[in-house]
Amino acid sequence: MFYLMEESIMKQMLLMSGSKYKETDYLVHTIPWLKSFLAKYEGKKIAFVPYAGVRQTYAQYEQKVQKALADLNMEIISVHHGEKHIDIIAQADVIAIGGGNTFCLLKGLYEHQLLRLIRDKVTAGTPYFGWSAGANVAGSSIMTTNDMPITYPPSFEALNLFPHQINPHFISGKMQGHNGESREERLAEFLIVNPDAKVYALPEGTALHIHGDDMTVLGEQDVLCFTENMQLTTIPTKTTLTY
Repeated sequence: MFYLMEESIMKQMLLMSGSKYKETDYLVHTIPWLKSFLAKYEGKKIAFVPYAGVRQTYAQYEQKVQKALADLNMEIISVHHGEKHIDIIAQADVIAIGGGNTFCLLKGLYEHQLLRLIRDKVTAGTPYFGWSAGANVAGSSIMTTNDMPITYPPSFEALNLFPHQINPHFISGKMQGHNGESREERLAEFLIVNPDAKVYALPEGTALHIHGDDMTVLGEQDVLCFTENMQLTTIPTKTTLTY
């Protein structure tokens, strides 16, 4: 069960590593989390931000998410339907941001001037959930994304609703035959350049449930936290702590 606090004054976020886990279909493994997270919002409106979906249109991405999350019994509407995208965010009871390319996502958030309103609404208690790029962009910056910079946002500064770095899809070590840097090596480089930062690495099938200044680790695996000189703290699943 989720840790309960007053939604009107507490940030409520569900930051998920990815849209699939093992052999499950799209977003299937997230449904139990989302049903619990959004239990009080049945029949309400979710504003969906599709900017990360480079290989599909916004309408296709919206339809894909609507189908996957039909069991939530909520209205899911993409921001691209608004005369101004910000209008859909303003009217929403819940905000969701999907995965894909994080650089395209953040550029879209800047272009459509969504960052401040999303930040203000979530800080005031509007639930937020995102997966992959949608989780990464909730952190302080996108500098620990796994994506290629295929476009240029005005800044790497993100929503900063979670005041640390997130690395989704974390996998330890190197795959056989891979001679590039491991994920640990890339994060080590980030922490050499940004020694005061803290990076939360989310393996597949994991999520952080943020409630106010606390977070609970969800999923079947532990979440890892890396700090200066790659000091590692392992956070077991179902653990609740202040971040």
